Amino acid sequence: MSLLIAMFSFSLAMSISPGPVNMIILSSGASYGVRKTFSFVSGGTIGFTLLLLFIGLGFSKVIDSYPYFLKYLAVAGSLFIIYMGYLIATSKPELDIKEHNQPTFLQGFLLQWLNPKAWIACLAGTSLFSVPNSSKEFFLFSFIYFLVCYLSLFTWSVFGDKAAILLNSKFKLKLFNYVMGGGLIMTSCYLLYSQLY
Repeated sequence: MSLLIAMFSFSLAMSISPGPVNMIILSSGASYGVRKTFSFVSGGTIGFTLLLLFIGLGFSKVIDSYPYFLKYLAVAGSLFIIYMGYLIATSKPELDIKEHNQPTFLQGFLLQWLNPKAWIACLAGTSLFSVPNSSKEFFLFSFIYFLVCYLSLFTWSVFGDKAAILLNSKFKLKLFNYVMGGGLIMTSCYLLYSQLY
């Protein structure tokens, strides 16, 4: 029972804490609502779970052999997150939302594979909840993480949807877009700086 609690606690702490994916979901929830953000939430959850399985079933050994891989990934991921931040910051503050700019399943999926926070969470989780010569615990952890991640990301979309009540003017919506996009860009710039210096 204590192992299940540890798995749940780790999954919740890593999934619910603010990060690039959660910020995009919050912004999308505010702009498009929960229902139209659900595909991005699904992409993020499935993308993360497959990344966790990919690392846990052997790729962590490759990372140990090539430590610079994570540095290159952090640079590529930071640039992609900067691009997503730019899209959010420059999106039109329209109260009658059009669907052509809403985040997609594929963007959610790819963002997890390019998100340094996701890689670190997967590596840490794999090292904590893997047992030599048995994959039972790791698969249980992956299943728990899948459920917790889905609920956590969905919660961020609900927060965004509720925040939309306050965003009842073009000025407020534009300010919100600037803050969310700028926050993503600053987070990514910090990640880039920490990897390069």
